[in-house]
Amino acid sequence: MAPPVDPLVLIAELAERVRVLEGRASQQSVAAEASDDPLWIVNGIKKRVPSPGAVYFAGAVQVAAGPVEWQVGFPTDRILEDDWTSLAGSIAALGNPVRLSLMHAVLSGATSVAELSAGEGMGTTGQLYHHLGHLVAQGWLLAPGRGHYSIPAERVVPLLVMLSAARRTM
Repeated sequence: MAPPVDPLVLIAELAERVRVLEGRASQQSVAAEASDDPLWIVNGIKKRVPSPGAVYFAGAVQVAAGPVEWQVGFPTDRILEDDWTSLAGSIAALGNPVRLSLMHAVLSGATSVAELSAGEGMGTTGQLYHHLGHLVAQGWLLAPGRGHYSIPAERVVPLLVMLSAARRTM
């Protein structure tokens, strides 16, 4: 004779199975939507935003620090009216190979100066702190504790968007 099964255990197991199945269905729905309409994101924006339009970027990514889901949109007229020169510091902070290497290392899970300095081509400790200081000053990195760094969640997707936009081919 089989031992009695706790109904709460059965309910928990069923709830987990439903969660997994719903996740699969959601992924299949997104894949089907994307394959049916190659401009599904653009067409979605056009349905929601009046002319002259908007620029959106978004992402759902898994990084060493955990999952990040983020999106933002800006009306086209606002972008065109803004003073673009005010953005130069933020863009310039990423325009250095060592700083990009540091961002990659932090996004990949390195958090301490010791871990970051172990990377090839990082320079002296003084140079390393100089680069980290630029990234912190422009908001690309946080320094939550002495000698420790992290990328703010709201900067992960913009960083990946900038890197993707800089590619010559997709």
